[in-house]
Amino acid sequence: MPASYSVYDKGLSTTIDRVNRDAFGRKLPLSTRLQMWRLRKWQIRSRVHSSIDRNLAQAMRELDRLSDKTYIPRPVKEKAAVIYRKALDKNLVRGRSIAAIAAAALYVACRRSETPRTLHEIAEASLVNKKDVARCYRLLLRELDMQMPIANPLIYISKIAGRTGISGKTQGLAIKILRKAKKKRAAAGKDPMGLAAAALYIACLQNDEKKTQKDIAEAAGVTEVTVRNRYKSLKTELHLEIPD
Repeated sequence: MPASYSVYDKGLSTTIDRVNRDAFGRKLPLSTRLQMWRLRKWQIRSRVHSSIDRNLAQAMRELDRLSDKTYIPRPVKEKAAVIYRKALDKNLVRGRSIAAIAAAALYVACRRSETPRTLHEIAEASLVNKKDVARCYRLLLRELDMQMPIANPLIYISKIAGRTGISGKTQGLAIKILRKAKKKRAAAGKDPMGLAAAALYIACLQNDEKKTQKDIAEAAGVTEVTVRNRYKSLKTELHLEIPD
């Protein structure tokens, strides 16, 4: 197995298997099986002997669970594991929830790799309060001196469209609207998920696709008021022709 940061010992330790057969497939005698059982027990104990090892083992299990639940790609999970290890080296985990720091590290990795996952989605999957994850996220940015790229609403288009069954042609129109908004600086300082939802709603109107603000807002995880406000600002600033 290649070295992996998302395994607490990086996958470099050995494992004594439970097969209890030799290289030729013959069953081991009872005395040898008992000896292997004792060796296996002490080998497992020796792998996790310090508090740091135990902390890492728990954190990497939590990262595995979170990644599986939110369908995070393996390279992003590896980045999150590296961020968590840096936080552990700087003593940022002491006195804080391992699950909250792991969730925050995963959100940082998603933001840096432009993987479309929101803080709400990760907090919901981690079963940790969203405020706690957000607090740990800000702590990681500050203490590890990391700069986050500006969130791009374009990456959320396919995600929202996939949940609501919006066609590819309408998605293309929404992308054009967002690119135009970026050129005219109409998207500056706005929530990327709300902007993506509003652009999709406008594109649906232009393409005569029957989707309500409520449908799109629920798929985006924002309120109808947010979609309505972003819709009005995009329509006004971009001088868009929208049929009644």
